[in-house]
Amino acid sequence: MNAVISNEALEAAGDVLAMKGRSFHWARRLMSKTHAARATRLYALCRYLDDLSDEATSQAEARVALAAARQAIETGNTTNPVLRDGLSLMSECAIEASIVLELIRGISSDLEPVRMANEAELLRYSYRVAGTVGLMMCRVLDVTDPAALAHAVDLGIAMQLTNISRDISEDAEAGRRYIPATLVGELAPAELISPTKSLQPLVRSSLKNLLDLADQFYQSGELGLPYLPFRARCGILVAARVYGAIGTRLRQRDCDYWTGRVVVSDWEKGGISLRALMPLPLRFDFWKCRTTHTAELHRHLIGLPGIEGSYVI
Repeated sequence: MNAVISNEALEAAGDVLAMKGRSFHWARRLMSKTHAARATRLYALCRYLDDLSDEATSQAEARVALAAARQAIETGNTTNPVLRDGLSLMSECAIEASIVLELIRGISSDLEPVRMANEAELLRYSYRVAGTVGLMMCRVLDVTDPAALAHAVDLGIAMQLTNISRDISEDAEAGRRYIPATLVGELAPAELISPTKSLQPLVRSSLKNLLDLADQFYQSGELGLPYLPFRARCGILVAARVYGAIGTRLRQRDCDYWTGRVVVSDWEKGGISLRALMPLPLRFDFWKCRTTHTAELHRHLIGLPGIEGSYVI
């Protein structure tokens, strides 16, 4: 019975990944069958939770749905097929409920007015909606060394910062401003949809700062790759580079995000993959960890799951 449910869940999860997670759908080809299947199921769970907020017809409906999901994770019991498979995956891979609950907390925060005040607030949000996914991926990919967790969080945060950088106009249309006030002041989201000429220098500069911050987290994320099984290492590297290419494209356009959404085509993904994988035999840092995590990156995350004790003043 469980095998039938898992097969059905995997097929449905694969459809979700192909439609909504094209970068990861591309990169999972490099993983082993087991790890690719688990990563696909994890993506389906995370996407389902995210869609409870983004696709609800009202905030009240979203709150009820997220509360039901929270209860399912807390109790380990649900009739929802996606959550049921998610709970099965959590049990199979020893994923702590506290991590999934942080993800739900981050998603739920988008139902309130979003006006990020500073970098600390932005990074804690990014941890919740994406750093948690990095922690769960460690479990899914059979990573056993605790030292890997900090780097996994950082790669998730980097990707979330890229998402935020790419989707400024789209998020602003939904009434959300993720760029901190410390960078853009108290601009209303509506002012970011298509900024006036007088505002463009400020928002360009702010976006460049956001991309620079993402680069710091990408660098740390890649330093954790040697903790992963070899094929998973290659897949995650490619996914990171494909995501990072979005930031590169934005910089090439002088950060004019309002002129159109940046998309990385399949042929570009192919080129990025080759450029990422071909030098690997000569990259010592791909084969063996030789540095410790930069604790400064987590100064705003102390006390969150997977972060305890990672930053010492």
